[in-house]
Amino acid sequence: INDGEGHPSSSHQTLKGTSKWATSLESLLEDPEGVKRFREFLKKEFSEENVLFWLACEEFKKTQGKKQMQEKAKEIYMTFLSSKASSQVNVEGQSRLSETILETPHPLMFQKLQDQIFNLMKYDSYSRFLKSDIFLNQKKSEEQEENSPEAQTAAKRASRIYNT
Repeated sequence: INDGEGHPSSSHQTLKGTSKWATSLESLLEDPEGVKRFREFLKKEFSEENVLFWLACEEFKKTQGKKQMQEKAKEIYMTFLSSKASSQVNVEGQSRLSETILETPHPLMFQKLQDQIFNLMKYDSYSRFLKSDIFLNQKKSEEQEENSPEAQTAAKRASRIYNT
């Protein structure tokens, strides 16, 4: 059964919201609302700096021009990696990291550290997030929306249109 545009019908729709977030940390981080909820959760766990560092590294990879890269690299270093950082992340090899690396920045200069933080979130925070009130309440409100009379009426109208 296909919809009007030749795509598989609703049983094969792409996942949205909490259903998508629950598939993987990668899926969660691709969704702005997912990132917002995950940050809320990490803030309560006093580890929001992890996702902020990861996001800053993602943004850094897209940076063009040596001057801009130097500025962003310094900002990341001062915010997350230096011993005086306001939102310091806990990564291996941090003590060997010095400001000299900031002089010759390249898009993947923080990759190893970003991967460490990603794995820390994936194997630690993410599983707790999926059991948290923030996630479960969001999931519940999505389910209530889907089961509302308006949503069911729209679905019935759609099925009448496509199944005639």
